[in-house]
Formats: sequence, structure tokens, C-alpha cells
Amino acid sequence: MALWAKRGARLAEALAVLGITLPLFTAVALGYLCVRFGLFKPADMRLFGSFVLNVALPALLFLAVASRDAREVFNLTYMAVFAAGALATIAVTFTLLTALKTTPSRRAVAVMGASCPNSGFIGYPLMLLAFPDIAGQILALNMLVENILIIPLCLVLFELAKPQKSANIARLIGQIVLGVLRRPMVIALLLGLVVSLLKLPLPAPLTQTAGLFAASASALALFTIGGALVGLPFKGHRALAGLTAAGKLALHPAMVALALVAAVALGLPPLSREMAAAVVLSAAIPMFSIYALFASELGHEGMASIAQLLATGASFVTLSALMLWLL
Repeated sequence: MALWAKRGARLAEALAVLGITLPLFTAVALGYLCVRFGLFKPADMRLFGSFVLNVALPALLFLAVASRDAREVFNLTYMAVFAAGALATIAVTFTLLTALKTTPSRRAVAVMGASCPNSGFIGYPLMLLAFPDIAGQILALNMLVENILIIPLCLVLFELAKPQKSANIARLIGQIVLGVLRRPMVIALLLGLVVSLLKLPLPAPLTQTAGLFAASASALALFTIGGALVGLPFKGHRALAGLTAAGKLALHPAMVALALVAAVALGLPPLSREMAAAVVLSAAIPMFSIYALFASELGHEGMASIAQLLATGASFVTLSALMLWLL
């Protein structure tokens, strides 16, 4: 009887996990099918994606930060673990590909793919289903680390891989940082932080209007991910694409898990069980939706597209397995 009870409990846990991941990937599949069979055009996905990036997610981030105490938003242990895991992933991927004599341009593209998760389009919908009370906070923390540290560092590698690379590294970094600060999501984060620090009251019409746009982010983001997979160029270095996808789905969360253990050993304030699970899951998300667009700057959009397709498809299995272990 005890054995059957244990098996029943495990089955219930597995069904609970599927109840979270299956709706996500159903929405992704629906977006793919709608574009594949002509209900929407690939160009429509670019418009939807721009709306999510420039309107829906900024509204969501503003509300997530402005409606919380700044000390709650800036969980230093979470940010340190997420940042350390990403930096370790970049270092390991860079070292491995250098040892394999990969060209600098391909190496830069692979490093970005292995270390830059899609926290907005896939991560937030996942957190909304798994941890609804802290989903907005998790998105804000992830976006801060990604936009201030991870993406700029990867873009520096991109610039250094170009044949006519800039000789002035300081100027290059300044240009990248300025570009980051102009992004609507970063502006929304900063505005929300100002409101939070000054404890300004939010008028009901403002919160309701922002809430309307924020509510559209989850479903539209997932739908756009699926539709954007149609028509991607799939001619490129398949072995490197597979290695990149494996780095994103396996190496990155493993490095974050190690960073979490190290944070505890160093005596940093402990994370709650939900926050600890969220930081590892955040690293296990496939690479961000404009990954192939970045890769096109170095002529490797085909390899990036293959890696993105592999990671997106395989993540249904890897995320489900990881959630079954963590939750």
C-alpha cells in the first residue's frame, strides 16, 4: 500500500508539472501552426514581438517594481546567484569553444545562446503559472541582471569578433550601456524604482491601464515565440548549434545551481524555496527570441536558428523534468 501511495504521489506531482508546462508549449505550438498554415504572416510575429517588448513587458515591469518595496525588489542573493551562474556559463562555454578552435564569431554567438535566457517571452509565463505571487518580481530581477550584465558582456564579445573591431574598448562599452538604457523595459524598471524608493502613490487609472497591457504579455509572448520559428534559416553549423542548445538547457542551470550552493556556503541571506527554484528555472529557459537577429550581425543566423529551435523544442522535456525535481 505504501508503494502504491508513493507512486500515486509522484504521478500527482508529474501531472501538476504538466499542468504548468503543457499550456506554455501549447501556446507556442499554436503560434507555429497559425503562421505555418497562413492564418498569420511571419511579419505579424515581428509586430507582436515589438508590442510585447516595447509596451506589454515594460508595463508589467513598471507595476512589478513600483508596487513593491525596493528592498523586496532588489533581492541581492537572487541577483548574485543569477549573475554568477551566467558568468560561469560564459566562462566555461568560451573556454571549451576556444579549446575546440572555434572561430571568434561562432564562439561569440554560441556564448550568447548558452547564457541569455528568454525571461520575458517564456520565463515570465512559466513563473506566472508556477509562482504567481512573485512572477513579476522574478521578471524584474532577471531583466536587471540580463540587461545590465549578461547581454552587454555578450555584445562586447560580438564586437571583438568582428573583423574591424573597435580599438577603444571603453567607448564600445559606453555605447552598449547607452543602448541598454534606451530600452523601454529598462526605462520602465528605472521609473518603477523611482516610484518605489520615493513611495509615491499610484493613481488607480494608471495601475489599471498598465495592468491591461501587462495582462497581454504572457499569451502573446508565447504565441509569438512559436510563430517566429516559421521561416527561420536552418542552414548552419549543426554540431555547434546542438552544443549551444545543450549549454543553454543544461550547463546554464547547472552553473546557477552551483552558485546557489556557493551563496549558502558564503553566508549570504538564504532564498525562500520558491525563489531558489525560480532562479534555477530561469537559467533553464531557452535563449531569447531575437537571438538569431543578433547572430545575423556575424553571419551565423542559420546556426543560431537551429540552436533556438532545438532548445525551444527540447525545453518542454528539460523544464518539466527540472520542475519535477525542484517543486
